Amino acid sequence: MTDQGLPARRQRIDKWLWHARVVRTRSAAAALAASGYVRVNGRRIPAPSHAVRAGDVVTVALDRTVRVLKVVGFADRRGDAEAGRALAEDLTPPVTERSRAPELPAPARREPGTGRPTKRERRALDRLRGAGEV
Repeated sequence: MTDQGLPARRQRIDKWLWHARVVRTRSAAAALAASGYVRVNGRRIPAPSHAVRAGDVVTVALDRTVRVLKVVGFADRRGDAEAGRALAEDLTPPVTERSRAPELPAPARREPGTGRPTKRERRALDRLRGAGEV
């Protein structure tokens, strides 16, 4: 609701990302938007003050994943996780086998609880993974 008692029809993207619990802090949402990792309806937004409306599709690149969210509603205050989920509809496509990181071959994997690799084992792992090549 706005100050006049009417429901909000738009909201800043950084506030909406924070209220929808896409990011942990509002400053992180502003930094994400300012650095170009957020798109609204397929277009990169210029600033965290960009307004989103109900029905807009927001694409957010987080770490190694991309989330596609449709704006369903707005909130005046940040609520619990249930309230955050009510603000967005998740349109993210399911993860396929091809999009996952490739699994390392058997010599490059270590069993849990075996401790740290020795110097010799670490060098063998580096050779196997191709690390150190310039």
